[in-house]
Amino acid sequence: MFSECGVIRLVARTRDTDVACPDCAALSSRVHSTYGRRLADTPVGDRPVLIKLTVRRLYCENARCSRRTFAEQVEGLTVRYSRRTPAARRVLEAVSVALAGRAGSRLAAALHLRVSRTTLLRAVMALPDPAWTVPRVLGVDDFATRRGQHYGTVLIDCETGQPLDLLHGRDAATLAGWLRKHPGSQIICRDRAGSYADGARTGAPNAVQVADRFHLWQNLGTAVERSVSRHNNCLKAAAVTTDVPASEAAVDVADATTEISPIEARIRERHAIVHALLAQGHGIREIARELHMGGNTVRRTARAASPEELLSRRRQPRPSQLDPYKPHLDNRWVEGITNAIHLHAELQELGYRGSYQTISDYLRPRRRRRIRVVTPAPPSVRQVTGRMMRHPEHLGDDASQQFTNVLTQCPELTALHGHVRAFAEILTTRSGQHLKDWITATCADDLPGLHTFAVGLEKDWDAVVQGLTTRWNSGPVEGRVNHIKMLKRQMFGRAKLPLLRKRVLLTATVRRHTE
Repeated sequence: MFSECGVIRLVARTRDTDVACPDCAALSSRVHSTYGRRLADTPVGDRPVLIKLTVRRLYCENARCSRRTFAEQVEGLTVRYSRRTPAARRVLEAVSVALAGRAGSRLAAALHLRVSRTTLLRAVMALPDPAWTVPRVLGVDDFATRRGQHYGTVLIDCETGQPLDLLHGRDAATLAGWLRKHPGSQIICRDRAGSYADGARTGAPNAVQVADRFHLWQNLGTAVERSVSRHNNCLKAAAVTTDVPASEAAVDVADATTEISPIEARIRERHAIVHALLAQGHGIREIARELHMGGNTVRRTARAASPEELLSRRRQPRPSQLDPYKPHLDNRWVEGITNAIHLHAELQELGYRGSYQTISDYLRPRRRRRIRVVTPAPPSVRQVTGRMMRHPEHLGDDASQQFTNVLTQCPELTALHGHVRAFAEILTTRSGQHLKDWITATCADDLPGLHTFAVGLEKDWDAVVQGLTTRWNSGPVEGRVNHIKMLKRQMFGRAKLPLLRKRVLLTATVRRHTE
């Protein structure tokens, strides 16, 4: 053993022992020739290791064997045609399963196992699929290979969480064909897609189908949103309209301009307006939009308890070209001449050489006699739907009060909220035996959105009842779909289905063994 250029080099040769022929297993020690092999091994002490091994080629002593010569292999060190030891190969296989091509190649270089991305991809594709048996409870869901264009189907064992296969397409024939090739599943958990229902019915007619509870709740949310949108006028009526007079929300600076500067008057007025709007429950962004001010200016004004805090931060005002003409402007304003263009022309005749904008800025505080206070925006359809689908205890005070106002304005939405809470009780307690009574009560009210939802439940009745009475659901499948999304992002979305399938199956197996 010696070290050269940072590489640990090991020189060795095989022993003079009998070796069995790989075909007939006859022992032989008759040497035909020798040759050298270079094997890369796992690094030692952050230094790469290279093994230079001299091996023998032997004659086969069995005259009946078709092989005349054969090369000996060292168990645990050499593999036919391999340029790496089994230990190094296992490391690269683990890297390829975890990171695939480019990322795996970069990690392997840090481990002193330089390898190309294509070699890693070949390594992961050459690994055998994990062994599995036909599950008793099968989970089915779709995933996107390219969102909006190409989709596939993922199949897992719901009891163990092990992924079984990834199929191209999400139609009924795809699922039915797989079920025919792998019979034996007793329960099939799926979403509300009709294609999976037909595929499960065709491929495994004796299996019990279970509609996932989360997708039932999601379908109910869609129906509730349609129903709420039909009563949009009730949402507008629930908004509270307020109008604050200028005397309460603003500072009248018409009489104070002779005592304080225009900038100070503007700061005091702004402070009063912003705090009046905050007291009414308006947000920072809403105030900034209404007053045409920057968000940071509104926040700074809102933090100040009094105008003096804002005034203390100001520098002393610099002299302006307008200062000698301000008494003239004040007198003309009192006389009723408020047009800044006319006043600018008058001052130019008196010798003023400043801009029109300076005059306009000086007069702006006088023009703000009243402000228009925006009323709180009515809740949107999605907001009302979200509050209706959420547990009442999880609503904040403001949201709860606004939601109560909406229900007060519309009896139909009150009835809709009652039906939603009743369905939530059935779903959380898994009391599907009461679903028929819920559908009857729903059809008695004028809620077309829920009527459509109820008709959909009746078409898939057996699976829906199983979903609302048994513990099985598609939660493990949804978790596996998230895992697929992570692997897709890791490979920049460039992986074809065979590589994605191999990594999903092998990564899940590695994680389960390590846990």
